[in-house]
Amino acid sequence: MTERGTSIDGYGPADIITTDVVVLGGGGSGTYGAIRLTDLGKSVIVVDHHDYLGGHTYTYTDPASGNNTEMGVVAWYDIPVVQNFFKRLGVKLQQTDIARAGTTTLTTIPVDFRTGKTLTSVYSGNVTQGLINYVEQISKYPYLEDSFDLPDTIPEDFLIPFGDFVKKYNIEGAVQILNIFGNGMGNFLDQSTLYVFKLVSLASIQALQENSYQATVSHNNRAPYEAAEKILGKKALLSTTILSVDRSSPLGVKVQVLTPTGKKLIIAKKLLSSIPPKLENLLGWDLDLNERVIFSEFLNAGYYSAIIKNTGIPDGIEVRNFGADTPYNVPFLPGPYFVQSTDTKGLFTVKYCTPAPIGDDNAKSAIIAAVQRLKTAGTLNTTTPEFVIFHSHSPFESTVSVEAIKSGFYKKLYALQGGKKTFWTGAAWHAQDSSKLWQFTEKLLPDIVKGL
Repeated sequence: MTERGTSIDGYGPADIITTDVVVLGGGGSGTYGAIRLTDLGKSVIVVDHHDYLGGHTYTYTDPASGNNTEMGVVAWYDIPVVQNFFKRLGVKLQQTDIARAGTTTLTTIPVDFRTGKTLTSVYSGNVTQGLINYVEQISKYPYLEDSFDLPDTIPEDFLIPFGDFVKKYNIEGAVQILNIFGNGMGNFLDQSTLYVFKLVSLASIQALQENSYQATVSHNNRAPYEAAEKILGKKALLSTTILSVDRSSPLGVKVQVLTPTGKKLIIAKKLLSSIPPKLENLLGWDLDLNERVIFSEFLNAGYYSAIIKNTGIPDGIEVRNFGADTPYNVPFLPGPYFVQSTDTKGLFTVKYCTPAPIGDDNAKSAIIAAVQRLKTAGTLNTTTPEFVIFHSHSPFESTVSVEAIKSGFYKKLYALQGGKKTFWTGAAWHAQDSSKLWQFTEKLLPDIVKGL
């Protein structure tokens, strides 16, 4: 990273930064890419609007007890790319209980959050056989574990609603578990089976069966990103807004940003973007018509995570959402997946999902209303909860229509890689899964560093 000696576009030498690669988005994919590019001897600048790296990975630390609660990513796979990255960052891993993300011995109260009423019974099937049947089917498509590089003739099973797929292959017994792994994707049974396969991947089920999920020894899943922040130092421009992106300049990629200390101009030889490719996220970019048409196809769910207090719910309780009249009692959305006691007295974590993003204020109001309905229904003597912390994971789980899939959407999307000195990573390009996105990003690196 160097500062240029002449003025460009009205920026003086002190406000011009040159680098080999500018990484836009400092979530899991962007941070991984930045560290790996640094290790490959390339200069990088990372830009993120948050005041921290890590994106969906966020750990809340209670100031009184020091207890940690994960609000996003809870675990990774025990695979080489994960082990190597953590070793590089000096962060130790250990086996973890993915089922409750380290919290155990909770008493579950099954509730339909539309009414706040308890269910007298919840669908129960042969979980083992259901998982066997699911694994048998998803194993037919090993290429899904690496990317969206789909065959020219799309398998018909990819395109049918997952609820139909469940019936077709007798997967009913595993629906509840598969739904937990599919949290955040909206109406689970209505989704095209392709997207369930991508989020509830073969790797995720194998890790469950083998009990091999990994989390940090420190019980702080933000630890790798804290380590990355130290490594990158001033190369990570946090709390920074992207004003414009110009990829047509003979000087390279020009990115104007607003940092806490003022406007800067970044000039890079190449760009790696991990920003969710929604048009509203790419304001100021020099998108061409083809890029605009492709990115406009994406649909997303709304996914929100919060820690609340003063709920009136006893500690050690998990209130979990089950639809009273839905197939297999899967949660009716919009609604919470659960309100779950944490390891800290009086604190509860909430995961709330909507078929489409609704905005933070609306999500907060909906969470409060859901908790209050428990009292109205006579289920629990709840009060009006207060938010300790709130995070939006929206837009979550990028999907496109069945028609777009059939018309070769992902071939068109992947054809953008490398064009205009730009490379793309992040969930829309593979899966909402940190471990898999690190693998995906790793495979981009040879082309990114070529010629630098």
